[in-house]
Amino acid sequence: MKHLQPIKSLFFSLIIAACFTSCTTEDIRSGNQLSGINVKLKSTVGEFDKVYLEFKDVQLKVKEDDNAPNAWISLNAINQGTYNIFDFRNDSELLLVDNFEMQATYIYEIRLVLGDNNFIDINNTLYSFDVTDLGNLKPSNLVQLELAATHTYDFEIDIDIDNSINFDEDEDTMILSPEIYTEIRKY
Repeated sequence: MKHLQPIKSLFFSLIIAACFTSCTTEDIRSGNQLSGINVKLKSTVGEFDKVYLEFKDVQLKVKEDDNAPNAWISLNAINQGTYNIFDFRNDSELLLVDNFEMQATYIYEIRLVLGDNNFIDINNTLYSFDVTDLGNLKPSNLVQLELAATHTYDFEIDIDIDNSINFDEDEDTMILSPEIYTEIRKY
């Protein structure tokens, strides 16, 4: 039994040393060079209450030149599909991106990528929007923000739907060119 005494002392010494030199959560995070991204969608609706938009993705522009390879990064939207934008007014919102992690970098723009299933219901008649020829299939906002490592950023995109819809009498078509505003919070 006496031969176990030095081993016992050494074992307790190692435990005490490990307790004093262990890392905190902040120490672990400081080695992580990633930024977290959340994107939520809201709407400002007044006149129109049945406007349906199809959301396919949210992207960030990380290079100044649009033509550069990988200028836009997909944030892998989680709630893709067609939604009545009227449902996301006041305190309601649609979570499009939840805790997407990416390297800390400079962000030039954020944009929504819309699908082809965009329409308005007026007196129970559906009218499709032109978003490819006269409208805007990928509305974006200038952001110009340096993402810092170990921080989370909440992007709240607000679509002003009343100012986004126009009727072109010459073409006899409804045009969707979304007016979006982006608010950013850093945590």
